[in-house]
Amino acid sequence: MLLKIYQNLKLNLQLKMTKIIIIRLRGSIGINRDIRDTLNFLKLFNKNYCVIINNNPNQIGMLSKIKDYVTWGELDNDTFMLLIKERGRIAGNKKLTEEYLKQKNIELNNFAKDFFNAKKSLKDVPGLKQFFRLKPPVHGFEVGGIKRPYSLGGSLGYRKNNINELIQRMI
Repeated sequence: MLLKIYQNLKLNLQLKMTKIIIIRLRGSIGINRDIRDTLNFLKLFNKNYCVIINNNPNQIGMLSKIKDYVTWGELDNDTFMLLIKERGRIAGNKKLTEEYLKQKNIELNNFAKDFFNAKKSLKDVPGLKQFFRLKPPVHGFEVGGIKRPYSLGGSLGYRKNNINELIQRMI
């Protein structure tokens, strides 16, 4: 019995360590109200917006609700650093710069390490917007388009670590 509890705790800790990145691929015409509200709650306001969430049951439940409009996968450290440097925005739609981070006494490498260890979140950087605006991907989406799941050759749904390649093409 104790072994089972320990394994569940260990599994929960591993789940909380991973960060999931979600990219909205489809527009808002003809969307059910519940799905639209969930997308807005996650700050996925338009196409090609992305957000980073923790891997916990509440947010996974929201993700399962919007699965036909987004793609998602596990974020790695290199892609996170690139995303923050290139697409991070502060109030007034100004680019997040090293000087701004130095004024706030934040070092980007240490912040990224603490972010993936669940010690810090994006809210700990004052003024940083919680979503990222991306460009459409270079060389387009997969052959199946944005109406089919990734497992069947399309773009929607769970991508595992292949999401990092898509994000790098969209930055």
